This record gives sequence, C-alpha cells and structure tokens, in this order.
Amino acid sequence: MSVVVLAAGKGTRMKSRLPKVLQPLAGRPLLAHVLDAAVALEATGVTVVYGHGGEEVRARFAAAAVEWVEQAEQRGTGHAVQVALPRLPAQGRTLILYGDVPLIRPQTLRQLVDVVGDGRSLALLTLELADPTGYGRILRDARGRVQRIVEQKDGSAEELAVREVNTGIFCVPNALLHEWLPKLRNDNKQGEYYLTDIVGLAAAEGVAIHTLAVRQAWEVEGVNDKLQLAALERQHQRNNAEALMRGGVTLLDPARFDLRGTLEHGQDVEIDINVVIEGQVRLGHGVKIGPNVLLRNAVLGDGVVIKANTVIEDSEIGAGSDLGPFARLRPGSVLGEGVHVGNFVELKKARLGKGAKAGHLAYLGDAEIGERVNVSAGVITCNYDGANKHVTTIGDDAFIGTDSQLVAPVTIERGAYVAAGSTITRTAPADALTICRARDQKSIPGWKRPVKKK
Repeated sequence: MSVVVLAAGKGTRMKSRLPKVLQPLAGRPLLAHVLDAAVALEATGVTVVYGHGGEEVRARFAAAAVEWVEQAEQRGTGHAVQVALPRLPAQGRTLILYGDVPLIRPQTLRQLVDVVGDGRSLALLTLELADPTGYGRILRDARGRVQRIVEQKDGSAEELAVREVNTGIFCVPNALLHEWLPKLRNDNKQGEYYLTDIVGLAAAEGVAIHTLAVRQAWEVEGVNDKLQLAALERQHQRNNAEALMRGGVTLLDPARFDLRGTLEHGQDVEIDINVVIEGQVRLGHGVKIGPNVLLRNAVLGDGVVIKANTVIEDSEIGAGSDLGPFARLRPGSVLGEGVHVGNFVELKKARLGKGAKAGHLAYLGDAEIGERVNVSAGVITCNYDGANKHVTTIGDDAFIGTDSQLVAPVTIERGAYVAAGSTITRTAPADALTICRARDQKSIPGWKRPVKKK
C-alpha cells in the first residue's frame, strides 16, 4: 500500500507567512500528524505533494522517510494526484490523505483499506452532516449505490440537499488510478481537475464503490483558518485528556491541560490545571504536578512533587524530590533522591546528590553538587567567564552560606562550610570554615560546625 498526502495548498485564510501544513497543532506541524498516521499503517511508500512554501516544508521534514513531488500550479485535487502518479507502482493500493486533516486515526484508515481489499474496487470515507455546506455530496441511485460526487459549486438545489458528504479520503487500486486520472476533465465552474470525478468513472464501468461512514466529524475536518485550527487543538487535547484519565491519571480540570508530545505515567498521578507537557515526559507512581507547570523532555521518579509555576526542561528528577514553586530546571539538570529545589532557584546542567537542598533564590549552573549539601539563598555559581563555561564542584555535606559567589572553576570540599557573603575563588578545604568578606580569604582549621539546639 502506498500513501499520497496532498499538501500543496497556500492557506490564504490563515493570513500567515507560515505554510498551512506547517501551522502547529499540539506543538507540531499539521503535516506531522498526518505522516504519523501514514507511518502507523506501515505503508510501503509515502509521497507528499507540496506547493506553496515548498522548500520550507521540505526543510522542516528533511529527516522524514517520504518522497516529494512538487505541484507547481494548483489545479485541483485530481491534478495533485496526477503529479504523484509516476511515483505509484502499477499494482497495489493507494491511500489519499490531506496535509491539513490532522486528526484522522490510523484505525479508521485501516478499516477503509480493508474494505477495498485486493479487488477491482475503491473506497471512500463519508460523513453525514446537519449542515453539509461546502462539502461535495455523495449521490446514490435508488438502490443506494454511489453514482458520483457533486461539488458545492456545481450542484443543483436537489443535489445540495443531500447530507451525506465526501471527506476526500480515498483508497484506490493503483491500476485504476493509472487508468482514470488521465481521463479527468476540468469542465466545471472552478476549472479544476476533481479527484472526486473518479467515482463517476468507477460507477460507469461497474466498479464496486464502497463507503465507510465516520462517526466523529473532527476526525476528517480540515484546517483553513485559525478558528478551525483552535477548534481542532481543543478537540485533540480533549482526546488526550480522556485517554489519560482512562489510564488512571487524575486531571483536576481536563479542559485546562495540554499534551504536546508523549506522556508515560505510573499509577496515582495527579495533574493540576494549566499544565503543559512537551516532548517526551515520563512520570513515576504518585507524582503530583501543581498548576501552571511546564514539563519538556523530563523524567520524574516516584513520589516527586512539582509545585506551581515551575519549568523543567531536559532534566531528570529522583524519587521523593520536590521542586518549586517558581523553580526552573534548564537542560542537563539531574537530581538524586529526596532533593529539594525551592522557589526562584534556577539550575542549568547541574547535578544534585541525594538529599541536597537549594531552598530559594539561587543560580546553580555547571555544578556537581554532592549529597546532603545545603545551598542557601542568594548563592551563585559564577560559571561563565565571558567566553567559556566552568564547573563548580561541591562535596558531600558541604554548607554554602547566604549570598555567596562560587567563581568557577572551583572546588568546595566535603564538609566544608562557606560563610555568608563570601566570594570563593580557590578551593575551600574539607571540614573548615572558609570566609571571604572584603579581606583576604582564609580557612580556619579545626573549626566546629554549628549544632542545632534541641
């Protein structure tokens, strides 16, 4: 089976410089969703017919396993398939899809392909609408057999009263496409070559025409303007939310949740309002996500708690850790078990060992931080010298006092105690107090760490 995706439309009503098939739905181009469906069908070949903004479209999908055919002049859907015809084998079947119909489900397409089988017949998806305005109508004879499809601009009043419409999605034997497409004519009100005219040719030759009715209109709806794009976005997110809830996830308000990638989850996961999931995210058992959180390419272990307004990108969070509110983890951050990262703490390419704490108002970039380290408010790892990034290393059980600057490359050894307000430029030795406040840095051997009062 081959797949041809028609993606040459300009999308004038989008009023955008971005080609229509590159308009985003759930954070990905419309065309990407259609290609996903084609891949799920394990098609032997996928051909994309492109036109407006073609080079930009091809560049966006440079890694996709598709063949590209240019429709330099848009002269209708029949003409679009004609330009792809040389790429189609003489035998087999071809499924015709559209680059601006993003929510078509692979299971629906499989049913359509199965209806055709290997015989001399064709199949099309249909839909019944209360208001079919704008769609081509399916015209049947007295015995219910499909005879032809009439477009909105070419139909009579009686024909336009029909509520069964054509979705444009066909599955046709290649031999018939090679036979029929050269016969298409453009003697209609739009002066275009309609792909739907092959239905009339099939009926005239006695070829069996099968139809498969779609139950959900959103599955075959196309996108022509930003209103329709927004409507399909919300439908897609409703579908995602329902699937997650059926899988055991608690969404406090399914209408205020956005999945723009893939989400794997354990049991007893709870997600509050306005959470956005992007890329590939994996949540362990018992994870709780607060409101207004962004997770992008993140792995969260069991029992992790993410408080409100936290952003996590390309990072891993160990079991039992808690973050936020208003924390930010930039790419490359890795947290061990039971780590606490509080409000207005920013991490970048930082590794925090088991039980480490950074309570508030700190920046830790390019840092290797050991277990049970306490990072106080206002601490900064000065990792950038204007040209290169440098690493700060902090050993286990170290304490970094408030408003300290650690000028990398620098090492804070195990059990070291850095006094508040210090600017550290040299190694702070183990189990000693290091202080640097408007005077030379010095270390105090034998200094005893404060002990909590009972």
